[in-house]
Amino acid sequence: MTFALLADFVVVAHLLFILFVVAGGFLALRNLKWAWLHVPAAVWGALVECSGWICPLTPLENRLRRLGGGPVYSSDFVERYIVSLIYPEALTRNEQVLLGLAVLVINGGIYGWLAVRMWRSRGRDGEGKWL
Repeated sequence: MTFALLADFVVVAHLLFILFVVAGGFLALRNLKWAWLHVPAAVWGALVECSGWICPLTPLENRLRRLGGGPVYSSDFVERYIVSLIYPEALTRNEQVLLGLAVLVINGGIYGWLAVRMWRSRGRDGEGKWL
C-alpha cells in the first residue's frame, strides 16, 4: 500500500510539473523571479517531448508500482495520462514533437511579452530591471 501511495504521489507531482512547464510563464507575469525556475523546467519539458526521451519520473512511478504489486505501464506519462484525455488514440511521434513545440511557443510568447514590457518600462523610468 505504501508503494502504491508513493506511485500516486509521483503521478500527481508529474502532472503538476507538466502544468508548470506549460503555464508557469504566467507566474513570471506576477513575479519575474519565477522565471529562474520556470525557464529551465520549460526547456527540459520541451526537450523531453521533442527528443522522445522518457521523463525520469515515469520509471520511478513504474518501479514504485512494481514494488507495490500494481500494474506497470509500457508507455510514458504523457501518453498514458494526458493524451488519453486529449486524443482518442495513441500519441504519435509527430504529435509529441508538436506538444514540445507548443510549450516553446506558449512560453516564448509570454517571455517575449515580458521582454517588451520591460523594454518599454526602461524607457519610461530609466531602470527597467529584470529582477
